[in-house]
Formats: sequence, C-alpha cells, structure tokens
Amino acid sequence: MFKDVEKQLEIIMRGVIDIVTKEDLTRKLQRSIKEKKPLRVKLGLDPTAPDIHIGNAIPIHKLRAFQSLGHTAILIIGDYTATVGDPSGANKTRPMLSHEKVMENAKTYLSQAGKILDMNKTEVVYNSKWFEKMTFSEVIKLAAKITVARMIERDDFTRRYNAGIPISVNEFIYPLMQGYDSIMVKSDVELGGTDQLFNLLVGRDLQKDEGIEPQVALTTPLLEGIDGNKKMSKSLGNYIGITESPKEMFGKAMSIPDNLMRKYLELTTDLSMDEINKLLDVHTHPRTAKVAMAKAIVRRYHGDKEADSAAEEFDRIFKDHELPDEIPEVQIPVSELTDGKIWIVKLITLCGFASTNSEARRLVIQGGVTINNESINDPALNIEIKSDMILKVGKRRFARVVLKK
Repeated sequence: MFKDVEKQLEIIMRGVIDIVTKEDLTRKLQRSIKEKKPLRVKLGLDPTAPDIHIGNAIPIHKLRAFQSLGHTAILIIGDYTATVGDPSGANKTRPMLSHEKVMENAKTYLSQAGKILDMNKTEVVYNSKWFEKMTFSEVIKLAAKITVARMIERDDFTRRYNAGIPISVNEFIYPLMQGYDSIMVKSDVELGGTDQLFNLLVGRDLQKDEGIEPQVALTTPLLEGIDGNKKMSKSLGNYIGITESPKEMFGKAMSIPDNLMRKYLELTTDLSMDEINKLLDVHTHPRTAKVAMAKAIVRRYHGDKEADSAAEEFDRIFKDHELPDEIPEVQIPVSELTDGKIWIVKLITLCGFASTNSEARRLVIQGGVTINNESINDPALNIEIKSDMILKVGKRRFARVVLKK
C-alpha cells in the first residue's frame, strides 16, 4: 500500500468529475495508513446487458486503481437492483428484467471485469443476499428514510415530472436499494458515473442514519461514443467492446473524433499524463497521436503484441490498401441462390455484417459495400458468386465468399 496520501490522491483523482468530499477522502486515506487498514471501495454493476464497453469500464478501472493502491475492491452484482432498473439518465421507466436474464448477463460481466480487476482480491457480492430476505415492513421502513421532495431533486426525475412523463414508485426505490448496499458492505468509498451521483449521495445519507461513517462519493465521466455525439452504447453501435478483437478495437479507435482525443486518452488508456500531454502537443502529428491512443486502448485489454499487430494490419489495409492477413470464409448454401445469383442484401446478412435487410440496404446505399474492390451501390442487385470473391462491408469487415456444394 502507498504510504503517501498525496501520491494516492494523484492516482485516484485522474479523470474524476465529482468527489463528495475530497476532505473526507484525504482523512480516510490518512487513517488507513496510520491503522494499516485498507479502505473498502464499492462499485455496483447492474448486469442489464451481456457486454461491457470501454465507456462503462471507466469506473471499473477506477476500482482497479484503488485496488492497486492496496485497498479492498468490492464489486456489487446488482442481481436484485437490475430487475428494478436504474432510472439514472432515463426519460421513461426502464423495462424490468427477469432474474434469470440478469444472472445470465452476470456471468459474462464477471469474466469481463476479470480483464480489469484482480478477481482473487475482489469481494464479489450479489445484493440478492440481503434483498430477497427483506420483509415488506422492512421495505416500508427503508422507504420512510427519504422524502418525495428529495427524490424530485434529481435532474432526470424533475425533467420527467415537468414534462408529464410517468415515474413509477419502484424507480424511487432504486436509489434506496443502492444506498442500502453501502450499509451492508460498509463502504468507505463508492464509485459510479456522473449520472450516479444522486444514488451515491443517498448511500451517504443512509449510512449516516445507521451510525456508519458516510462513504465518499466519487464519480467518473460518461464517455461519448466513437461517433462523437451520443453516449457510448451498444444499441447505438458507437461502442468499443472490451472483448472485441484487437483489430476491431484498433480500427474503431482510429475513427474517434479529434476533439475527444484528450478525454479518451485520459479515461480509456494507461498512458501517463506526461505521455498524453506530449501526444497532444501541437508539434505531434495528429495521426501519430491517434495511433498511439488506439494502440494504448488495445494494449489495455490484449497486450503489447496484439496492439502492435493491430496497428500493422490497419496500415496494411488503409495506408497500403492491401487485404488483411486473415479473411474469414463464409459458405453460402446453393439453396440461397435464385437462377444462380444471390441478392446483395441477403449476402450481407448471411455473412453476418447486418442483422436486418433494412440495415444491409442502408450499408449499400451509403457506399460502404465492395466486391473485389468494386463499389456496390444498388441494393436491388443480384450477383453471381465467383471464386476468390472478397466482400468488404464498411472499413474493417471482410469475408471470402464461397458456395457450399
């Protein structure tokens, strides 16, 4: 464990937006050193989807930073809170998930979190451990600890209330459940995205009410997607998944808008602030900086060798206009052909490059489809499958198309 409080704060505060309060954290760190007792640092994850992207991995990396400083990482798997649905940032009531679906997602969450955390030193707790044992009277007692007026202070609740958009009572319960988790694990610090600040503060209030020293609330930024507009989201397709292939990660990272470079470098890489500042210096070529960033993102999840290989492959395809070293072969059954030909839209979906015909049509119309380097712009086109036929969709997806005899 680091004995220097200032050094710890320097590491902890990188990329932090809110901290309530820094004075409390400093005092806790000083006491931790004096008593040789690590802080208990909590992060709650609701497995509402099966995959983690580099945006929602940001607070997990912050938990890892605390862990590397010798503190205790506590990962709350919200198998109960996920069924309720976190209202943070929502403009409508989130759909309630079945417990079975949540537990299915939780398995992949843990394996993916293991790419970031030392799971042998991480306390993993499912909050069903206490919530499924609570009686209705205990739920009422918990609900009595916060007023409706306090709940309406939340920005998202205020917006929905003023717009006449319904707010379900279970959404009011969610922050209380998250706060109750903090009581049960006796957290000294709780981490979350900026949209979680209200929930983290509720945890402070509930701990105080129970006679427990309030946790420090620490939030990290929400990350815009690679399109540079909306928050990173798998549903919007503007994400970089932490389990994606090195080549896919690298290619996506190279498309990040220049104005988001600093944010991505600081939040999604392990580069030092000195290295980041040098890359963003006016004397550094923008492409050099972006390549360094893309390699750093890949390196974080796949290692140096894969990062170098992904960079070389990217240059080969986009700079030297060569084909990738490895192109997956896709066999098309003869039964899919009509008069010896196949509809280009169907071919794209059969190769797995689009999930629907309408999506495939858009790709063709937008000029993102080529066959043997010839652009395909007509979504009504029927083509003959010939030997050595290379289908390219977008900038990075290739398939060697062959007929299945």
